[in-house]
Amino acid sequence: MMQIDILTLFPEMFSGVFGHSILQKAAEKSSVQYNVVNFRDFADNKHSTVDDYPYGGGAGMVLKPQPIFDAVASLREQAKSKNPRVILLCPQGERFEQRKAEELAKEEHLIFICGHYEGYDERIREHVVTDEISIGDYVLTGGELGAMVVVDSVVRLLPEVLGNEESHQKDSFSTGLLEHPHYTRPADFRGLKVPDVLLSGNHKLIEEWRNKEALRRTLLRRPDLLDKIELTKEQEKWLKEVKKDYE
Repeated sequence: MMQIDILTLFPEMFSGVFGHSILQKAAEKSSVQYNVVNFRDFADNKHSTVDDYPYGGGAGMVLKPQPIFDAVASLREQAKSKNPRVILLCPQGERFEQRKAEELAKEEHLIFICGHYEGYDERIREHVVTDEISIGDYVLTGGELGAMVVVDSVVRLLPEVLGNEESHQKDSFSTGLLEHPHYTRPADFRGLKVPDVLLSGNHKLIEEWRNKEALRRTLLRRPDLLDKIELTKEQEKWLKEVKKDYE
């Protein structure tokens, strides 16, 4: 079972997220255990302050090292795993991608640090954190929403969480390509028809269609992804066929 600890000043933000849908089902199946901690509880001063003015001046407040150092130390002592991945959510971090989710899904213990100020004391980065993650090139009020995004993408990859193990294996980005189009009943909706090949029952032709359409969608929407993966000879052939449609 994976252990996920969240260090935040706003624990109530996570109750709705962890209490519904796949994240809730994962906990019910004992695939994951969530623990949301208010790191203000670890402040060592009578006012329970966790931030202070930056040395050298400047706007905003900076998260103090002491509450985070002590909170992480406490979580380490409680955990069976002594080497958790400690993840800092911040705009300066590595841009989050599916491959990172797949990497983190192999871990036993993840600790997320959600700041809510101008920045973090640099000693937190240097001596506590193992990973810094950004969910995009923009700035949020705090790290909570970023942590929710990362946790959701990781937990759905855990064994037996999804009803069908193939569900995530062919997701967009898992294969390096965007996912092919999907259709369901009715086969004819107000004159809009499902491609004949999907109704044929010929699984080989269906799989070929899906592969071609995944290549087509990636070419049109995210051509940069094609430079990052090594296509098979068959995929290269299909991609050439797709490109001819736009010449």
